[in-house]
Amino acid sequence: MSAFTHLILALFFIHVVLATSSTYGPQHRRTSATKGVLGPTSKLEVANKIISPDGYARSTVLVGGTFPGPLIRAQKGDEFRIDVINQLSDTLMNTTTSIHWHGMFQHKSNWADGVAFVTQCPIPPNGSFLHRFTIPDQAGTFWYHSHLSAQYCDGLRGPLVIYDPEDPLAHMYDVDDESTVIMLSDWYHKLSPQMYNPPFTPDSTLINGLGRYAGGPKSPLAIVNVEEGKRYRFRIIGASCDPWFNFTIDGHKMTIIEADGIEVEPVDVDSLAVFAGQRYSVVVSADQPVGNYWIRALSNFPNQTFDGGLNSAILRYDGASLEDPTTEPGPYVLPFDEAALHPLIDPGAPGIPEVGKADVNINLKLAVNPAAGHYTINNVSFVDPPLAILLQILSGTRHPSQLLPQGSIYELPYNKTIEVSIPATDLTPGGAVGGPHSLHLHGHVFDVIRVSGNKSYNFVNPVRRDTVTLGTQANADNVTLRFVTNNPGPWFFHCHINWHLHNGFAIVMAEALSAAATQESQVTPG
Repeated sequence: MSAFTHLILALFFIHVVLATSSTYGPQHRRTSATKGVLGPTSKLEVANKIISPDGYARSTVLVGGTFPGPLIRAQKGDEFRIDVINQLSDTLMNTTTSIHWHGMFQHKSNWADGVAFVTQCPIPPNGSFLHRFTIPDQAGTFWYHSHLSAQYCDGLRGPLVIYDPEDPLAHMYDVDDESTVIMLSDWYHKLSPQMYNPPFTPDSTLINGLGRYAGGPKSPLAIVNVEEGKRYRFRIIGASCDPWFNFTIDGHKMTIIEADGIEVEPVDVDSLAVFAGQRYSVVVSADQPVGNYWIRALSNFPNQTFDGGLNSAILRYDGASLEDPTTEPGPYVLPFDEAALHPLIDPGAPGIPEVGKADVNINLKLAVNPAAGHYTINNVSFVDPPLAILLQILSGTRHPSQLLPQGSIYELPYNKTIEVSIPATDLTPGGAVGGPHSLHLHGHVFDVIRVSGNKSYNFVNPVRRDTVTLGTQANADNVTLRFVTNNPGPWFFHCHINWHLHNGFAIVMAEALSAAATQESQVTPG
């Protein structure tokens, strides 16, 4: 490593520490009186703790000692100042860490994106990292999670909601607070370093941090309380490491009004496919007789059941008895269709409305290296570089051929329309098995001009989001995205099945490198 690079690193970390005692512009502090809810100015202490959310005790990696981690609540326009403090000590798991703010654009704050080896070095034990960023134009349902190896599978994940005082769909619901956040996750009895190779089979499904496993005790289930006659905005977060969930509420339909922080024209469904990394807001009317109703989250893994309260939580009306529901699932007559989701505001994909006519067109070939067990994109598997990619850029490296890891960095010009097509390959020998894969792009939302399960293209009003499922080769799926390079910086683009990411299923969209270097050198601590 060159002396100049050492200097860059030293200045970077010195000023990250100094930033904790400095004041940067006006603060929008909101101290919540609600237990377990944090504001945009907070400290997140990451530590090990033994918990048993499904009745099985194991060591975990948690924020604030809870699973999920505490809700971070903010208002549109707030400045965030979140200090991540690493107190990890269990050497059977990773003791370094980082936290990513999933869905935040991080415009002019790429350095705060929280991705180990891409935008920062991992935070060492007893170290800290102060994230400072603003959200002038975003509102909706987001979440935060570790972005180091498969660490979030050990518990480091929590909800983040940005409320819009001028929400154009506020007339559709009466209640939208910490009690209406619903986090879906898989849970493993093994520690993540013991599971880097398949099979990746969860032991249980947790809803808001509680669940049961097959053959285990009758552990408490999550309860979502409602009052008859009121309308609730449930914010559903797909926080799984691997499976997707079919989410339903017995006897109640749902009206989708948001996908991944983007408000959509309302769509009625009675089931909802939620893939890893995705979020939805749905409005549910408490219009049924007072009682208890099963909330169900069935994963795509085989041999799943609701017997004994598995894969379930409880919707409980005020005045209902304190007992498990006896309701039955279905009938389901309003199926979810991603192609039916259209942005409420400013719909339309950028660029010439013809396939392959963007300024830059990229086709990604997905595969698995059977010998190494690694995923590849265009024949290259992502490996963690010795120095974070942003720090390489700040030290003077500009050309993708010089940046590490070689072959995984795609340089994109500034302010151009990019089209990315990703055909499913799960049935091809050596193809990317283990799907359906959900891919997440940092720093952006994108217009999905071709969604999975659909062979047509939509340039007029396609769904706009930041995490998309690639579907399956059996349906001849070729999911295609468009976005504009208006946010300089290196942005991770990766499978959100955490085990696949650990095994190399990722690339970096290096957007406007010269502009990124100039921009980040001015705002990065240092």
